[in-house]
Amino acid sequence: MRVVFRVLPYLWPKDNSWVKKRVTISIVLLFLAKIISVFTPFLYKGAVDYLSGDVQSSGWMLGAGAISLTVAYGIAKFMHVGIQQLRDVVFARVGQRALRELAIVTFTHIHKLSMRYHISRKTGGLSRIIERGVKGVDFLLRFLLFSIGPLFLELLMTSIILFIVFDVRFLLVVLITIFLYIIFTFCVTEWRVKIRKIMNEQDTDANQKAIDSLLNYETVKYFSAEDREISRYGSAMVKFEAASIKTLYSLSFLNFGQSFFISSGLVAVMIMAAIGVHDGTMTVGDFVMVNAYMIQITMPLNFLGTIYREIRQAIVDMSEMFHLLEQPAEVEDKDGAPDLIVSRGLIEFKKVSFGYDRERNILKDISFSVQKGQTLAVVGSTGSGKSTIGRLLFRFYDTDKGSILIDGQNISHVTQESLRRNIGMVPQDIVLFNDTIFYNIAYGKLNASKTEVEHVAKAAKIHDFIMELPMGYDTSVGERGLKLSGGEKQRIGIARVLLKSPDLLVLDEATSSLDTRTEKDIKESLLSLGRGRTTIIIAHRLSTISNSDQIIVVEKGEVIESGTHKSLINLDGVYASMWFKQGLDDQKVA
Repeated sequence: MRVVFRVLPYLWPKDNSWVKKRVTISIVLLFLAKIISVFTPFLYKGAVDYLSGDVQSSGWMLGAGAISLTVAYGIAKFMHVGIQQLRDVVFARVGQRALRELAIVTFTHIHKLSMRYHISRKTGGLSRIIERGVKGVDFLLRFLLFSIGPLFLELLMTSIILFIVFDVRFLLVVLITIFLYIIFTFCVTEWRVKIRKIMNEQDTDANQKAIDSLLNYETVKYFSAEDREISRYGSAMVKFEAASIKTLYSLSFLNFGQSFFISSGLVAVMIMAAIGVHDGTMTVGDFVMVNAYMIQITMPLNFLGTIYREIRQAIVDMSEMFHLLEQPAEVEDKDGAPDLIVSRGLIEFKKVSFGYDRERNILKDISFSVQKGQTLAVVGSTGSGKSTIGRLLFRFYDTDKGSILIDGQNISHVTQESLRRNIGMVPQDIVLFNDTIFYNIAYGKLNASKTEVEHVAKAAKIHDFIMELPMGYDTSVGERGLKLSGGEKQRIGIARVLLKSPDLLVLDEATSSLDTRTEKDIKESLLSLGRGRTTIIIAHRLSTISNSDQIIVVEKGEVIESGTHKSLINLDGVYASMWFKQGLDDQKVA
């Protein structure tokens, strides 16, 4: 019911009168179709009585011949189907609107979830949950409105007619048949839902393994692990197969049981009608009409099993999606938060402590400041917390203690959109969209012109390479940019940030994928980009940061040294050791 109540606002929204009008028209058409359906067997009875000579028993049809009644019967059947189709046409926009809005709400929420969530998520499983959940919305809305209520309405109307036209015995047999059928259907379906849920889990697991393997195609090849991946995927599919077989077996049992109850009820009613015809208390037309009503009842009853099964499955699928929507956004804007205004470009970290897990701190009381137009370099060994500084500045996470200020404004008090709009990031691992080179560079600025894109591409030393490609800027980069080398992706990432032209700049190992010659060219571009902007460079290769205005050395989450390149060399501490070690390593390579 929790899931159903979350879906109902999409069926009757407060601020959309056109949706309410369409729903109302759909319900009116639904009632009209049901009335026609319930009274159609009377036309059938009249035609049969006329042909069998029992015309007096159908006095209200006395003036109509068998042919006329048969034509009327056909018209009624046609109108019933036609009105149902018209109802579906009227309701189509309502269902598709709900599907679209919920898909957008889910997609928006996923983008609001924290970096912590996205690091731990499994892309394949997430996409499958969204896909199944969104499809379930249209299904649930349509069948809640057009199947469950109308089904019981039709059963009620038919039962009343059987009681009035015939006698209570017919009504009791029908009611007992319906009762036993519904109890059996609901019990077996609940059992099947549990099996189906296991099947969904195995389906999700197999899909995750397939997508994970394909995204890591190169790694698979590096380790000749194709057989291993096929084995992982195959074992997941074996479990899915076993769950699917159980689902199919249980479906056969459900169909068999439903058929038994329906057939038993039908036979019982037809025997009573046959006895009535033999005794002269009923006409042949009555016998045929009873049969028509029983078929009319059993058809929606058959459908009831499918409806209930599918609704339960839709609710299972949607509950997984709603569980996703209930995941809290770890980083949220405060109510009425203002936009960040960058005037001087002063960045300050004041006694900042942070840990991805509460048991283990990554940063411990980090404090430093970067003046307007200056460059601060952050160096240290792997795992020292360098990249975490950039993530906190972008507010992918909130600090555990301390504060981060930009021009005196606490970044946790301003909007995330304005904060990130003013900061440019060139990460170590550039991930590109599966689109063209032009699209990926132009991503840095909405509605960027071709001239602007080419200008920043030239500044990032990538334009000539692009022009050598057969499709030029229209060349597709492939999934995550796999069609390009690491250096080419890095230069596209740099061009993208050049196009954004932010006030503040963060370079996280921005030249790590480049060769020495290209690094020198890119370094000039980055120096040009950083001119007049406050820049934080996170680096392992010290040759890229020797000209920085300030260098801090981070080890085990603490600042252990700070100063200029020259002063740190003279200090003969950790930085000097790193510098000379890298110099010796370079000599060995040479």
